[in-house]
Amino acid sequence: MGFVVPSRFCGPPESGNGGWVSGHVAALLEAGPDESVTVRLRTPPPLDRELQVVPGQSDGRRTLEVVDGDHPVAQATAGAALKQAGIPAPVSFAEATTAGEGYEGLADHPFPTCFSCGTRREPGDGLRLQPGRLAGGDGAYAAAWVPAPDVTLETVWAALDCPGGWASGIAGRPMVLGTMTAQVASLPTVGEDHVVLAWPRGGEGRKYHSGTALYAADGRLLAQAEATWIAIDPSAFRDSSAVRPAGGSA
Repeated sequence: MGFVVPSRFCGPPESGNGGWVSGHVAALLEAGPDESVTVRLRTPPPLDRELQVVPGQSDGRRTLEVVDGDHPVAQATAGAALKQAGIPAPVSFAEATTAGEGYEGLADHPFPTCFSCGTRREPGDGLRLQPGRLAGGDGAYAAAWVPAPDVTLETVWAALDCPGGWASGIAGRPMVLGTMTAQVASLPTVGEDHVVLAWPRGGEGRKYHSGTALYAADGRLLAQAEATWIAIDPSAFRDSSAVRPAGGSA
């Protein structure tokens, strides 16, 4: 069983978007709507290279490991449903759109070619999410999203991914996704208004935790996630925006 991350789905310019990659692993695990999947990214997922997939079992749960030769890339485990307690109530599409006007990535983005929230992606090529802080002072962020016709499970994981990083303080402090646990009850409806909410869940050292939720226009919770982010040395990706153009090859 092969596993390829096309360059379109980059996060940093030379590696895969953590949410999309994690969603692709979850799709291979074939988790049901009442089941979560936890994905731990071990190394930056390479682009346009076939990786190997190793299925398994651990304590009675399905597992999957993605490897690049001898190097582990991602490890996934199917699990129980996530609890909905503590998830903020939905906000309107209009409120999310207003919040997005204050998107910090418009002024300074560590990875402007990111599939999920990059500012240099063309419409229809990337999600172009603009998570911004909601009024109220509780630290929650919101992003307005109208899914395109090619929406998939991987797309939903990508949508749940980056807003959590911005809510955790990625502006001025580059971070990459370390671990993500998500549950997708239903795919969003193409062409309709949706909102992604994100909120910080504390942190320690270089690790920061976030929660995200995807809501339909009628307030239905379609998907939710919890993630751990790892702060990195900014010099590791200095001038990275010039390495790979949006949606293209190097």
